Amino acid sequence: MAEGAAEVSAASDGGGDLGTVEPERGVAPIKPQYLTTKEQFHEFLEAKGQEKPSQDSELDISGKLYLAPLTTCGNLPFRRICKRFGADVTCGEMAVCTNLLQGQTSEWALLKRHPCEDIFGVQLEGAFPDTMTKCAELLNRTIEVDFVDINVGCPIDLVFKKGGGCALMNRLAKFQQIVRGMNQVLDVPLTVKLRTGVQERVNLAHRLLPDLRDWGAALVTLHGRSREQRYTKLADWQYIEQCVAAASPMPLFGNGDILSYEDANRALQTGVAGVMIARGALLKPWLFTEIKEQRHWDISSSERLDILRDFTHYGLEHWGSDTQGVEKTRRFLLEWLSFLCRYVPLGLLERLPQRINERPPYYLGRNYLETLMASQKAADWIRISEMLLGPVPPNFVFLPKHKANAYK
Repeated sequence: MAEGAAEVSAASDGGGDLGTVEPERGVAPIKPQYLTTKEQFHEFLEAKGQEKPSQDSELDISGKLYLAPLTTCGNLPFRRICKRFGADVTCGEMAVCTNLLQGQTSEWALLKRHPCEDIFGVQLEGAFPDTMTKCAELLNRTIEVDFVDINVGCPIDLVFKKGGGCALMNRLAKFQQIVRGMNQVLDVPLTVKLRTGVQERVNLAHRLLPDLRDWGAALVTLHGRSREQRYTKLADWQYIEQCVAAASPMPLFGNGDILSYEDANRALQTGVAGVMIARGALLKPWLFTEIKEQRHWDISSSERLDILRDFTHYGLEHWGSDTQGVEKTRRFLLEWLSFLCRYVPLGLLERLPQRINERPPYYLGRNYLETLMASQKAADWIRISEMLLGPVPPNFVFLPKHKANAYK
């Protein structure tokens, strides 16, 4: 052993003073093209420190089935049902950014993700760049999501009059500041959901899409209706097709009136990157399976009751199994039943498939349960809830929040 090595060994064993050892100093043999000076090294780090950390700005969900963020009905237990039937992408219900910034527990609950949601985003609503950016910054630090979506489609007066939702389509300066500000602070892709426009015959989306692309949106979903029109007319897929070209190369998803695999196939022929499904999933969550397997499914009433039973189990797991949790699960089940009753069983149709704007007439199903599930009366929805969750409390009343005017 060399003399120096022996001294180091002795020192490390506690038999000598390490401070007296002077090991030979050399330089690691780095390739010349990587070498720099001390000054350049620190200048480089300082400059890079000022930059925004690189983000995965691409959201590769082309061709995937996207379950729309649905207020009230798009809760976590419902999303679990849709995931089971083949939904690829899910998004939390619209959350109001000011409520999140104030720390409202009920609003933060809307952002909760279930482990089965492998591609999951949250949707924010707000009217001002400072609060939306601050909220995006907060979410970036506190929750795990794959994307954040800006709601520019909400038509309700309460949101519109404050300058949020659809109103942003007419507030370009604020809209731009919101998109750029949020994009700057997020480490995940930023997406936008919007409508064709505010007024019925004044389309705005085709003009906004190139701007959104330039401002940093990774993907946009277009609902083929204006704010004014709500659900009184069919979604305009011809216009969505025009918008695909305006958005390019940014991916554009289309949304509106998909209730069968044929509807989805027609929608994809417009050139959209994928389809978002909203009411169609509320009427028949097995729609995702039908699209993937390219078939109609004449699902039985007992199978449908099993789906509702699973929903109640998921609900009690999510909201709690105490009295309060049971009643919360019941309320959300009843909200969903107010949509489910519009589904007409396949075996009863003279012509396939059912279209989303066709109002079911009164009909008798193939058994009592199928007939009960077709009732549009809240008393019958309550009866179904009692089959799954036991009797309702005394003086129980239910009025659905969603008074959709789809059949006007």
